[in-house]
Amino acid sequence: MKQISGNKLLVKALKEEGVDVLFGYPGACTIDISDELYKQSGIDIILPRHEQALVHEADAYARTTGKVGVCLVTSGPGATNLITGIATAYMDSIPMVAITGQVPSHLLGRDIFQEVDITGAVAPFSKHSYLVKDANDIPRIVKEAFHIASTGRPGPVLIDIPIDVQEQELDGAFSYPEQVSIRGYKPSVKGNELQIKKVAQAISASHRPLLCAGGGLFSAGAREELLALCESAGLPVVTTMMGLGLLPSGHPMNLGMIGAFGTATANRALNTTDLLIIAGARAADRAVTAPKEVARRTKTVHLDVDPAEIGKNLSPTVPVVGDVKVILGQLLSHAPKADSGDWLAELHAFRASEAAPFPSPAAGSVTPAWLMRALGDRLDDDACVCVDVGQNQIWAAKHLPMKHGRFLTTGGLGTMGYSLPAALGVKTGEPRRQTVVVCGDGSFQMFENELATLNAMGADVKLVMVHNGVLGLVHQIQRRSYSGPFGVRLDGSPDFETLAAAYGVPSRRISNDAQVAEAIDAMLTSQGPYLLICDVDPMATT
Repeated sequence: MKQISGNKLLVKALKEEGVDVLFGYPGACTIDISDELYKQSGIDIILPRHEQALVHEADAYARTTGKVGVCLVTSGPGATNLITGIATAYMDSIPMVAITGQVPSHLLGRDIFQEVDITGAVAPFSKHSYLVKDANDIPRIVKEAFHIASTGRPGPVLIDIPIDVQEQELDGAFSYPEQVSIRGYKPSVKGNELQIKKVAQAISASHRPLLCAGGGLFSAGAREELLALCESAGLPVVTTMMGLGLLPSGHPMNLGMIGAFGTATANRALNTTDLLIIAGARAADRAVTAPKEVARRTKTVHLDVDPAEIGKNLSPTVPVVGDVKVILGQLLSHAPKADSGDWLAELHAFRASEAAPFPSPAAGSVTPAWLMRALGDRLDDDACVCVDVGQNQIWAAKHLPMKHGRFLTTGGLGTMGYSLPAALGVKTGEPRRQTVVVCGDGSFQMFENELATLNAMGADVKLVMVHNGVLGLVHQIQRRSYSGPFGVRLDGSPDFETLAAAYGVPSRRISNDAQVAEAIDAMLTSQGPYLLICDVDPMATT
């Protein structure tokens, strides 16, 4: 009888799931899998320069394509280097399957070379993890892993496969399960109709309604439903950072981002609403700074696919569990209509008064807000902007206008070094999509080695670096609330233009606002990757 190995089963199972690209870094415990991928072909391998970059690439690939991102690394440090990226994907609800090689089964627990309990390590911040003990289980486990990762609240799933299981020879032909049945895992899809009716009635009775839209609407593919509901029901919208881009920045119903770094209009609306509907968001501290106070003074509704999130930070008056795309569709069928004309007029008037001119920059520097505004105005309608963490994230979130594109960042974990790997993930999945990185000189240096991957891929990624020589956000907080800046100067940083040239990436450096528009135009019309370095005053906070 013909025999088939665990490696063959794994690769065939991945193909059954429609995987055509995999982000991988080979090693001793995955070399047999790599060989099988080579022999079977049909799955492209993207090789980054660090495993953490690899998992961020899979993350962004998933965010923009809607597919499950897949990555493959070896045991020990290869596996542990995934941890930050897995936690990032978990906090932002990104569907991902991470496959790790493992030492032989009979040596587990003996602390041999490059052994680590990776399933135990990721247990607190993954949807599920598998340690495969028998190659016969591989097709079922892969089927379950993709199902778990992509249904309900999406998230990362890890599959750890010891070498002996990879090499295990089985009798018989490959067979892949058609369906999944996991006891205790039955995510809700349709919202309870009685609760939906209560929400519709609450909207119609409201004079100051507000919908807070989070990243869950992207996961659910609910942009159209959100637009239809806010326009038909007279519902102004604020977003969390993860929800940026759900509505165009210029849409009259879009009041901007809420929270500590949000717009004054959005926060004013949150503080004065008589009905708050939270959809696909956690109501976490960055967005809703005083959830108990909000729940005390106003009627609240929470729509989310994850029942564990409802009531975690804010106790809603009306909870609704289910797929937010389906729930918004159910609400539309009731045709609710709020009496919100006066409220909208008040908010629009306040927003007009909020639009104050930007402060003059310091000599020899670029105004961050002006830079973001000019960049956003020049991007394609569906451009993808990959934003890092720090002041650059706040400036981009607050000032960069979005049309119909994506604003990719780490909203939950706040992982520095995310932006460049994320852009490579975007370009892998959608090579023709305009993709721009916004980062600081601190976050850039966390993954500047991925310029090699950028060069190898020939990816048309534009990088805009906000360069101020310090860890800007920490520097700002230290000046504002502590004794003063300490331990934040980026002394010893390289000449970024020379560094970019070494990787075959053209670059330019600018140092005043008069150069911004022309420099951005030159960058966006250039062929291939490009680095634009923008000198910013380290004291800038706007």
